[in-house]
Amino acid sequence: MSKRQDALDYHSTGRKGKIEVITTKPCATSRDLSLAYSPGVAEPCLEIEKNPADAYEYTAKGNLVAVVSNGTAVLGLGDIGALAGKPVMEGKGVLFKSFADIDVFDIEIDTKDPDELIRTVKLLEPTFGGINLEDIKGPECFYIEEKLAEIMDIPVFHDDQHGTAIIAAAGMLNALELVGKDIKKVKMVVNGAGASGIASASLAITMGIDKNNVILCDTKGVIYKGRKEGMNEYKERLAAETDARTLADAVAGADIFFGLSSKGALTPEMLRSMAKDPIVFAMANPDPEITPPEAFAVRDDVIIGTGRSDYANQVNNVLCFPFLFRGALDTHARAINVEMKLAAVKALADLAKLDVPDSVRRAYAGEDIQFGRNYIIPKPFDPRVLLHVAPAVAQAAMDTGVARRPIKDMNAYRDSLEALQGRSKQIMRTMINKAKASPKRIVFPEGEEDKILRAAQILLDEKIAVPVLLGSPDEINARIKTLGLDLGNIEIIDPMTAPEADRYTEEFFKMRQRKGITLAEAKRLIRKNRNYYGSMMVHLGDADTLLSGITHHYPDTIRPALEIIGKKDELSKVHGLYMLVFKKDVAFCADATVTIEPTAEELAETAILTAAKARYFDVEPRIAMLSFSNFGSAPHPLTTKVAKATKLVKEWAPDLVVDGEMQANVALDPELMEKQYPFSKLKGDANVFIFPDLQSGNICYKMLNKLGGAETIGPILMGMKKPVHVLQRGDSVADIVNMASVAVVDVQESQAQQA
Repeated sequence: MSKRQDALDYHSTGRKGKIEVITTKPCATSRDLSLAYSPGVAEPCLEIEKNPADAYEYTAKGNLVAVVSNGTAVLGLGDIGALAGKPVMEGKGVLFKSFADIDVFDIEIDTKDPDELIRTVKLLEPTFGGINLEDIKGPECFYIEEKLAEIMDIPVFHDDQHGTAIIAAAGMLNALELVGKDIKKVKMVVNGAGASGIASASLAITMGIDKNNVILCDTKGVIYKGRKEGMNEYKERLAAETDARTLADAVAGADIFFGLSSKGALTPEMLRSMAKDPIVFAMANPDPEITPPEAFAVRDDVIIGTGRSDYANQVNNVLCFPFLFRGALDTHARAINVEMKLAAVKALADLAKLDVPDSVRRAYAGEDIQFGRNYIIPKPFDPRVLLHVAPAVAQAAMDTGVARRPIKDMNAYRDSLEALQGRSKQIMRTMINKAKASPKRIVFPEGEEDKILRAAQILLDEKIAVPVLLGSPDEINARIKTLGLDLGNIEIIDPMTAPEADRYTEEFFKMRQRKGITLAEAKRLIRKNRNYYGSMMVHLGDADTLLSGITHHYPDTIRPALEIIGKKDELSKVHGLYMLVFKKDVAFCADATVTIEPTAEELAETAILTAAKARYFDVEPRIAMLSFSNFGSAPHPLTTKVAKATKLVKEWAPDLVVDGEMQANVALDPELMEKQYPFSKLKGDANVFIFPDLQSGNICYKMLNKLGGAETIGPILMGMKKPVHVLQRGDSVADIVNMASVAVVDVQESQAQQA
């Protein structure tokens, strides 16, 4: 199938187009209808009449952006008209929603008269919290944006101008830092005097490049003082006092080239004439002014970015407009001013210097991404962009007085942004905040692994934990240097040479000498198996908890901990819990990793421990004891075991909401539970699921992870004398950080109970 047909099918299959309106309030009963519309709707109308600012409280205005176009400059298609441009505007709405949870109405206005478009958009002001102008040709676009910003009391932003300029400027800042050049002294050439070219040149001057060192070019050559042909007032503002008349003249000796023009505009000869360590952003689409392979063939000191995803340093507008508007909307800003744009530039530049999460690396086929010449701009699918750019923009809005609703707690605001990305982010942020209140020492036996080292960097930077790495210092330090991490003060212990190894060996031999362990074997295990050394550190109080498993099988990780640290008491069992996080819900599943055929007593213990763990995550547990029977409907030894376990939970922990035995669908169906089993305290809203055996629990959580799209956090071990947790093979850096946070909070809870 051709790409053309793929695109047509994508837009036409099923519900036509790419967007729809979803209600946010129930409308299932006559009462709902009377509140959503007449007569109930009159009440918010009257409140807004008295106080127009209440529109942000009672309507969707505060999260609604108009994407406005007249179709005169649609992508690379040119003037195709308002209607033909509608698929692009719908696509813009998809990006707003997907990246920043901003709702969009696309508004296609069938006019080429700038003043008519301005009047139309102005009349729409009561509906929207912001206006995103899109695909309007220059020079009319400059006039339209300036006039609307002047007469409207909500943010107006022309993404084609400023989005590209902001992202390229962020890359430029980082490139200048890498080559050690002073922004006040560099010479810049911008080829292309359309919307993005003029905006890029203007922003660069605002950022500190001397206006006399900026030359703007168009298809007729250099835009110089006194030129008459092809000029307009916006080009005139940037006209240079220069003898250069061609692009080749202009780029000779230049430090920076921004291309917003056409394929091949920057020739190899032109690039060769530029200054040492030239910075090139060749942003013509789909084919840049010069490709990276062409550039590197000429000189190897060039830093180059393009608009294409198949090359490094992609300038993609999705890195800017969703997050810029998020910060503006959340402060009910009256405008998007220069300071807010500069805040976005700095936030993007700073983010590129931080370690890149595995979710981003996976999206780019495991590409080795770290700050340097090939990575000076964050990747478009980096979820952290929202968390960095929106708060920076919001802060700038407040600092410059355009915010109508200042954000009082910026940390809480960042947490709310993280919650937009899914329930898992919100839950883990709660756990991370708890961990940061009192960080603990975590020993990592797999200290030389890249993911462990990158996670350790985050744990230190965020002050979540104090990581201790086991392994060869030379090997670990070499990996730290290769990864470009800053772990200079981290503690590294080599069990082969550590002075504590002898003490650990003696203690381990005492513990296991009557369980088949000789002194020689104890010495070998402590020095050569780092899971034993790490477990002994926890046992003797030299570390608070242990986290291991990304390179080991599960039994090989848990066995040393069980032999050395042991269970809370001889009569109890160790249980394994997984937390499954969906977009709107969270579920706790146990036992999914340890006990193969639990007894009724063990099932009851699993339920009680899992409920306690759910409360660690600030989730009030509602427990379903699962089986293939509903309350005695299918008598069988397997179902009566679960029924007995349910009875024991009610006896041992009468404050818990728990019931069973029941089938999984009943545990999740309020209507069915109400009609068929009204006697149950559980009303079809279970969030803790206790499986009758390991086989069913393990299968279920893995299927939910793969088929249901659940994010898994775990395994979280319960019932150990001291907290120890196991990583899974394939865990990402984010998974490791999450589990480290869980481990720290586990230690906090354990110490609080002992106090």
